[in-house]
Amino acid sequence: MAAGIQFDDVSKFYGEVLGVNHVSLDIPSGITSLVGPNGAGKSTLMNLLAGLIQPTRGRIQVMGVGSDDPERLFRVVGYSPQYDSFPRGMRAGELLRAHLRLAGETENIAPRVTAALEQVGLAAVAGRKLAAFSKGMRQRMRLALALLHDPQVLILDEPLNGLDPLARAESIALFRAFAAQGRYLILSSHILHDVDAISDQLILLSNGCVVAEGAIQGVRAELPDRPLQVRIRSPRARELAATAFQLPGVMEASLDARGVLITTRDPHAFYLALNQWAAAGLPIEAVQPADDNAQAIYGYLVEGAR
Repeated sequence: MAAGIQFDDVSKFYGEVLGVNHVSLDIPSGITSLVGPNGAGKSTLMNLLAGLIQPTRGRIQVMGVGSDDPERLFRVVGYSPQYDSFPRGMRAGELLRAHLRLAGETENIAPRVTAALEQVGLAAVAGRKLAAFSKGMRQRMRLALALLHDPQVLILDEPLNGLDPLARAESIALFRAFAAQGRYLILSSHILHDVDAISDQLILLSNGCVVAEGAIQGVRAELPDRPLQVRIRSPRARELAATAFQLPGVMEASLDARGVLITTRDPHAFYLALNQWAAAGLPIEAVQPADDNAQAIYGYLVEGAR
């Protein structure tokens, strides 16, 4: 199979309603998070990638398989949706066995079911009816179904919803281990702290279009119209704030418990001045971008969509 995930000028319309528009992507291996406000096109992009819907125009290739070949595509892609409709009277192990048989699998069913349940921490409840599962257990069951056939590509819609802290940590460890094997994991999550912690790259969506893509730091650099925020820690914080506020381009210099928060429209001039202050003896203990994270970038997108 050819490696990689490619979207080539892909658009999807639902009648007159736009889903995604002119999307071209080359998604690398690792963990990629889709970020954007509601209605940005995240679910449409995942459904296209999973082969559940077909593009109105354009072409999608997943590990060398076209989205117009769903039978082959379903063998390389695992998909965990945000919601489920499990048969209430069926037991966890029974559901996994049924899915394997529906996929035409006839060998090694029992060990594969056990392995999938162990991966998500549900092996102890394989015989329990799904109707008795909590929200977090149903979330892990959806993940077990996605992992059941050992896919190369894993697509997860809000995979951390409903999980307690321990289950969330275990799921994140599972995601990292999956990606460390050179596989592809694409997820959508509103828990932006976790997005920051686990993502290798982001895809920012707004109104059906890709606004920016890449590592978080690179994505922030693709929003030059947004003032840069920098937090500086110094024992002479008040002096630093007053000095910074005199620079052209600096919009704000405020004190908080963690230091001085500076907002500037001219990052180049600010960093040049910062070097000069340090050379002149102004003590600076730490410099850290304050809006170089998924939370801030998401906020910029929401604000821009209004």
